[in-house]
Amino acid sequence: MKKILSLVSLAAALFVLVACSTKSTSSDKWESIKEAGTLKVATSGTLYPQSYHDDDNNLTGYDVEIIKEIAKRLDLKVEFTEMGVDGMLSALNSGQVDVAGYSIEKDSANAKKFLYTDPHKYSFGSMIVRQSDDSGISSLEDLKGKKAAGASTTSYMKVAKKFGAELVIYDNVTNDVYLQDVANGRTDVILNDYYLQSMAVKALPDIKVKVLEGVYYNPSQANFAIKLGNTTLQEKMNDALADMKEDGTLTELSEKFFAGQDVSQEKDYDFQTIDVSDVVIE
Repeated sequence: MKKILSLVSLAAALFVLVACSTKSTSSDKWESIKEAGTLKVATSGTLYPQSYHDDDNNLTGYDVEIIKEIAKRLDLKVEFTEMGVDGMLSALNSGQVDVAGYSIEKDSANAKKFLYTDPHKYSFGSMIVRQSDDSGISSLEDLKGKKAAGASTTSYMKVAKKFGAELVIYDNVTNDVYLQDVANGRTDVILNDYYLQSMAVKALPDIKVKVLEGVYYNPSQANFAIKLGNTTLQEKMNDALADMKEDGTLTELSEKFFAGQDVSQEKDYDFQTIDVSDVVIE
């Protein structure tokens, strides 16, 4: 399994909406999707363990295999396009793809511009720091003046900015780049999804970083984004996800890709919630 994979690029902004109900409009493309027989999906391809390439260079991961199973149940083939976070919503709007492996925070400017599937992953925020000195961080308040690495549009970077960190912006780079930069002091911290971070650290044990224990925040949900108006596709994907949850498929996929952990089940996390609705990253 390839261990050099992107951590931050796609785990972006994990506060998301449960799919909202609207009437079908002329933007509903289900009939054309069904006629073509193909579901077009944007995915990272570098987000271990949700969307990445295995040792045989096959695209796989939790999100990828969920989409494949949904398509199978809808009698569709899947055509994946790999891209960074910043291009996914544009690709949805342009019609280049039908679905994006992208979650948007509840109060963001994009919250009312897209539809969403029901959540397939539940998590919370954490921080990666240096093993030697915890990067001088023992609380969120200690982020002030620290160099925080991440993609520009994520809610995690908004949390970092809110607490006074200096943002170091990366594009769709791989885990080893992020983690090595923290280890060698180019940056100090990475704020992101706990499960993704714990898996990344385990996958790259020679890099001297760790998940900071006990400093967690912002319980979150992850889902797939769909173009506004495409309500039939939204409904059909939600039906498939509900069936997959009921028959155990989601749990099975989660345990496969998250080392026995079931991220498909919502848990009652007692972590602080940081409101970043007022934070703007230019």
